[in-house]
Amino acid sequence: MPFNLRFSILIIALILASVILKVLHKDMIPVKYSLLWGIGVILLIILSIWPNILVSLANLIGFQTISNMVTGVLFVILLFITISLTVIVSGQKKKITLLIQEVSILKNEINKRKDI
Repeated sequence: MPFNLRFSILIIALILASVILKVLHKDMIPVKYSLLWGIGVILLIILSIWPNILVSLANLIGFQTISNMVTGVLFVILLFITISLTVIVSGQKKKITLLIQEVSILKNEINKRKDI
């Protein structure tokens, strides 16, 4: 891997790390969601320092090219993110339904007290 590419990957990883820390510091995302991004940054830094790890891993798993392995890994990561977001959305939907029911009950009680 050429030095320019390795240096670019390292710079991108550092910029991404600073953005993650800034967003985390402003409480825009919880810590548990930022951990996945942190792991990605660490992996980018490791791969920019030791790029032969990626080549060895691709050969070990049986991929013919590194780009095929990267594409496959990114696809699997996107599947996991989609599943986790689906779980989060489902939980939020249940909470919203419960809140709507509670507000409706409270409104009904207020209306009953006004009539008395």
